[in-house]
Amino acid sequence: MKNIISTNQAPAAIGPYAQAVQVNGFIFTSGQLPINPETGQMPETIEEQTKQSLTNVEAILQAAGAGKYDVVKTTVFLKNMGDFAAMNAVYEAFFAGAPFPARSAVEVARLPKDALVEIEVVARSRT
Repeated sequence: MKNIISTNQAPAAIGPYAQAVQVNGFIFTSGQLPINPETGQMPETIEEQTKQSLTNVEAILQAAGAGKYDVVKTTVFLKNMGDFAAMNAVYEAFFAGAPFPARSAVEVARLPKDALVEIEVVARSRT
């Protein structure tokens, strides 16, 4: 059975997609832009944007009854691979204390709303 996950603690979808889908023991999030759900604004630096994207991912996971410790795979989309080290420092701090998930990181030509980063995850479901 497929369960659609939605929370107002993360930005609403800006297109025809769900924030996340829970199915067969896994949670698949859509890519999370670094938009603050309270203000609708996006921070400026790669560090702030990475933190906000991960905060949004965590809010979605919590809405599904999971957390960052349940993440098994992430995909990080960067506007500029030159930002990799700065993104990686924030990412490492976010997952500190947890076994790090598998990860892919790729540079893309452009992201929605001209974001510097977008992050999606696959996590195990506890329910």
